[in-house]
Amino acid sequence: MKIFIKTYGCQMNERDSEALGAMLSQQGHQLTASEAEADVMLFNTCSVRDAAERKAKGKIGFMRKYKKAKPQLIIGVLGCMAQRLGDELLAELPNLDFVLGTGQIHRVPEVINKIAQERKKIADTEFFPDEIEMLGAHGESSWSGQIAITRGCNRFCSYCIVPYVRGREVSRSKESILTEAREMVASGVREILLLGQNVAAYGLNGDIRPPADDHSPFAELLEELNEIPGLLRIRYTSPYVSYFNRRLIDALASCSKVCHNIHLPLQSGSDTILKAMNRQYTAASYLEKVAQLRDAMPDLTFSTDVIVGFPGETEEDFRKTRDLMNQVGFEQAFVFKYSPRPGAKSAEIADTVSEEIKLERNNILLDDLKLRIGAKLKQQTGSVVEVLTEGVSARNASRWTGRTATSFVVHFEPDEACRPGTLRRVEITRAGEVSLFGRLLPEDK
Repeated sequence: MKIFIKTYGCQMNERDSEALGAMLSQQGHQLTASEAEADVMLFNTCSVRDAAERKAKGKIGFMRKYKKAKPQLIIGVLGCMAQRLGDELLAELPNLDFVLGTGQIHRVPEVINKIAQERKKIADTEFFPDEIEMLGAHGESSWSGQIAITRGCNRFCSYCIVPYVRGREVSRSKESILTEAREMVASGVREILLLGQNVAAYGLNGDIRPPADDHSPFAELLEELNEIPGLLRIRYTSPYVSYFNRRLIDALASCSKVCHNIHLPLQSGSDTILKAMNRQYTAASYLEKVAQLRDAMPDLTFSTDVIVGFPGETEEDFRKTRDLMNQVGFEQAFVFKYSPRPGAKSAEIADTVSEEIKLERNNILLDDLKLRIGAKLKQQTGSVVEVLTEGVSARNASRWTGRTATSFVVHFEPDEACRPGTLRRVEITRAGEVSLFGRLLPEDK
C-alpha cells in the first residue's frame, strides 16, 4: 500500500516517524508524499501545546474528502495526542480508523493489515517497556541521523504532560545504541543526534536523583560513540541541568567529536517560579553548572527553553528570568507563552497572567536574543571555523550551508570538492542577522 506520514511536534516524533516509515518499507509498503495517492494516512501528533492538537485535528478532519472519494482509505493517529485522548478521538473524528499511543508505534504495520482485512476501528494506548529497542530502523541514509537513547520522563514538571503521554523513563541498552550507530556510519552518516526527554539521565534506571560525581552512564556512552571510525560529530538533546556532574563534564570536554553546544532548558530565572514548576534546581545552581561547563569548554555555546507567563509570575519574576538569560548569554532560545495542558499539575492553578502580558514578555526576551545573537555573530568575523557541510542553502542555490561544532550556521560558495557530510574550513567574512557568511578555504593536502 502507499502510505502517507505527517509528523507534528518534536524531534522524538520525527525519529519515530522515520523508524515507522522504514519498518513499513521493509514490509513492502511504499511511502508517498502525496495525500491524494495514499492508501493509508498516518498522523504522528504532538500534545505539548493546545495549538498543536488543534492543528492536527483540523488536518485529520479535512481528510474526510479523501475518505469519501476512496472508502477503503485507512486513517490512523499516533503519538502524544493519541496517547492523551485515546478512543475519544474515534468519537470526535469519525473518519479515523485507529488510534495508537506512543508505546504502540511498532504495532502500526500489524494494525494496518488487520484493519484492511476486518474494517474494525482500533484504539490502544498501552505502554510496552521494550518497544524502544524495536525502533532502530532508519530510512534512506544521509550524512546526518538521529538515535533515540531514552523514552519517557520521570521529572514531572508541573506544566508538562510528557510523563503521562510518553510514559516513565526507559533507557535503551548501550549495545543496541552502539550497534545502530555503527550501522548508520557504515551507511554514510557522519553526524549523530542523540535524543531523549532527559538524555543526561541515560542508564540511571529512572532514578531522579542526580548521580554521584564520578558516575554517568551517559558519559560512558559518549566516550564509546566517540571511538567509532568515520563518525565526525555527536550532538544530543535535551539534558536536565542537575545531571551535569564532574564525570559527564570531563567526558564532554575530552571527547573530540562531541559538539560544544548544549541545549540546557531553563524555563525560568525565578526560584519561586522554578519551585512552582517542580524544576528541582535554583537559578544559582543553574548558573553554577553553566560556569563549570564553560570552565571546561571555553568555546561552549548554549541554547535554552523558557516559559513566560506561568501562573503567578510577577514582573519581578520575569525580570529575574531576563537578567539570567542575559547573564548566561544564550546563543539561541525558544520562548513559549504559558498555556495550561489538561492532565498537567499546573492546569489545576488559575492562569493569572493575561495574554497581553505574556506576549509582551515573550517579545522582550526575543528582542534581547536578537541583540545577543547579532553581537556574537559579529565577534566571529575574521575567524577561521570548521564546518560540517550540509548541502545547498535553502535560500540561495549558489551557496552551501554548514554548521560549526558550536552550532553557528555558515553560508559559503562551494568548490568542486564539496559534498554533504564533510569537515571544511571557512574564513568568516561577514555576519548576518542569524547566520555567518564566509570564504571556503582549500582542503588540506
